[in-house]
Amino acid sequence: MKFWDSSAVVPLLVNEESTRRMRSLVGTGNDLTVWAMTPVETLSALWRRRRAGEVDAHGLAAASASLAELEGVWSVVVDLERVEQRARRLLGLHSLRAADALQLAAALVACRDEVRLLPFVTLDERLAEAAMAQGFAVLG
Repeated sequence: MKFWDSSAVVPLLVNEESTRRMRSLVGTGNDLTVWAMTPVETLSALWRRRRAGEVDAHGLAAASASLAELEGVWSVVVDLERVEQRARRLLGLHSLRAADALQLAAALVACRDEVRLLPFVTLDERLAEAAMAQGFAVLG
């Protein structure tokens, strides 16, 4: 089981430089744990790529279908109250955007603060630094 930030989910859906590396970390789809808002963040990234001309309409449709498949098998952290409490604390400790603080907080909730039990997969450098500072093994 690994916690996946949306930055690491996107290359599973569209071909990028990091796609091969991220796919090698997946295992089975049910090995993924994500924050409840990861699908929204992921769709946002996919639409940004579409608007920038990096993904065509067919590619966006295929990526959206793949995202729907992942949503059917991954584990989701939905405890908003606990995630919010941790995110508020993390914002004071690390230079994170709100969405990234929520991702890291969700990972802490997912592993019940036993960070050695849940590797953290991200391609976001700032989030990776904060996750390592919290004691997570960071992959990506």
